[in-house]
Amino acid sequence: MAEAASPRGVKVMVIDDSNTIRRSAEIFLVQAGCQVLLAEDGFDALAKVADHQPDVIFCDIVMPRLDGYQTCALIKKNQRFRATPVIMLSSKDGLFDRARGRMVGSDHYLTKPFTKDSLLQTVATFAPPTA
Repeated sequence: MAEAASPRGVKVMVIDDSNTIRRSAEIFLVQAGCQVLLAEDGFDALAKVADHQPDVIFCDIVMPRLDGYQTCALIKKNQRFRATPVIMLSSKDGLFDRARGRMVGSDHYLTKPFTKDSLLQTVATFAPPTA
């Protein structure tokens, strides 16, 4: 697939309670030239979204305190971030999980463990053209 949009310069937030997932995503994204913001859970993420205004958000579903569905719904309810793409991350790949993600406003679904290619392709697909 030709590079339709380069992820270089795109500001990407990764919300996941797994340090391994956050670090893997960070390494892949930094190598591709992205700016990376990390958050451990939904509460941590909501403050950072407001402060840093990421171009693309990856959000784990199963997290303590505030799960990914709740986090996505809160981001999408905010007029300022309604258009920001939120991609759900999950080790579950069921129809119910995908449907529930759509119901709270997620734009896409990426199954863990993800590959560098699948992560970067998703960023390129959802990044704003001028990023």
